[in-house]
Amino acid sequence: MPGRRSFKTDESFLEKLAIGAIGARAVFAELQRQGHQPIELERGSMGYKIWKNIKIKRLRVPDLLCLQCGTRVEARAKTQLEISMSHSLSDPERGWDKGLNDRDVVALSICAKTGEGPTDWQANPLIQFVSAAALRQVFAAKQVVTEKPKGAGEAFELRVTWPSAVASSDGVIHALSRERVQFKREPDQRTISLALSKKNLSLQPLVKVGDTIRAGQIIASVVPVASNLPCSGLADSSSFLALLASPAVADRYTAAKALAHLCETAASAALSHRMADEREHIFVRLEAAAGLARAGDRAGMAFIQQTLHGQYLEYRLEAVVIPGEIRTDDSREAVTKVLLDQAQHAEIRAGAAWALGELKQASSMDALIQVFLELAEPVRIEAARALRKIAATADASVAARLPAAQENQRAGIAWAVSRSGRVKVRELLPLLVDDDARRWVAYILGTQGQQACIGQIEQLRRLDPEVYFAATVLWKILASWVYDLEEY
Repeated sequence: MPGRRSFKTDESFLEKLAIGAIGARAVFAELQRQGHQPIELERGSMGYKIWKNIKIKRLRVPDLLCLQCGTRVEARAKTQLEISMSHSLSDPERGWDKGLNDRDVVALSICAKTGEGPTDWQANPLIQFVSAAALRQVFAAKQVVTEKPKGAGEAFELRVTWPSAVASSDGVIHALSRERVQFKREPDQRTISLALSKKNLSLQPLVKVGDTIRAGQIIASVVPVASNLPCSGLADSSSFLALLASPAVADRYTAAKALAHLCETAASAALSHRMADEREHIFVRLEAAAGLARAGDRAGMAFIQQTLHGQYLEYRLEAVVIPGEIRTDDSREAVTKVLLDQAQHAEIRAGAAWALGELKQASSMDALIQVFLELAEPVRIEAARALRKIAATADASVAARLPAAQENQRAGIAWAVSRSGRVKVRELLPLLVDDDARRWVAYILGTQGQQACIGQIEQLRRLDPEVYFAATVLWKILASWVYDLEEY
């Protein structure tokens, strides 16, 4: 029997993934604030979904792309701010600048812990930009610090750092010399001094006397760093159509992704040609298909469906994730068929459930509830998570499915409703049709916390005192300091 932690995943890996995703979201928001029109270029860079059994080896491309200027941005989130990258001495595919060209930009953000959970992190609004060309130039000149690999367990990767001086607090630059930069710290006006050299490498000041600085700001470095990234607005569909003919697969992928979002008629023929080219990388073909599907061309969805039944699980998983970004009936129907197809690999079916959760359409509820009866745990778990997303929408009535559902289905429904953030006592009262349903209603209410339900609970107390009692017992247990206490 699975324990109550069956919904948990590897917290250490999830935490690292969450920091990167939260940092990428902060960069995305800052680009929007500065007038860019960003999209997610590397799929999954702003999310922290973990696929355990099938690993997708995606193309190495930056995380984000501006559709207006064509700038690609690699988001790097740090818990301690520094300009650093991992680098492999043995595998060129894992070089620090693999997938970057000189026109790309690296965006740095700082993340701080906000709670006990692995995803409880928040990014500082300060985002700082460094050009890939500048990083590459300094790296070639050996003006960097490298830490040697510790062994095979770390895949012989080393850490490359471009030395910099970072302000520890808000303040005002007070003095500059060849050796030091000094600032007066707010609020106590204490003078803080930072050296303009590290590991015998000279740092160039990025500020002048009188400048106001922010905590976490890089004020001196071996590479130029800026908080502004102007958008030229010079890119359009013709720019990306030209890029679609590039000999570099990363460029063609970028172009296909951009054209898929621009949804312009002129792009359809080029995307169709790229999708049909059997010599093209499958991920480029899938992005071209996605663009066609977004534009209403059924040939695009047909190619995605074809890939869903292909030989390689990695490609099938990518193909089942893509429809979660295309909000059409054809997209929902395609992934629903995969979800209900017991001949498909369990992780592919779980991917289909995830895609339905991204689409958040009430019409997917019955298919998700249906698979709660199956033995494949990854499918059931992902279906429950998808149902939770649907339950959080205004037009969903997930709880109403509970009376007619079987026992295992009721468990998934109750979990989804309890986590939806939209629990209303009056909507649960008609669900008290038998003892099993009453237990699940008590569970839903008990997991909300007393303050969330206290103003609505009186009617339940009169209608069903036992369910009321069970819910209040759960409130007491979950609020206790010993709840979830670990022995070690």
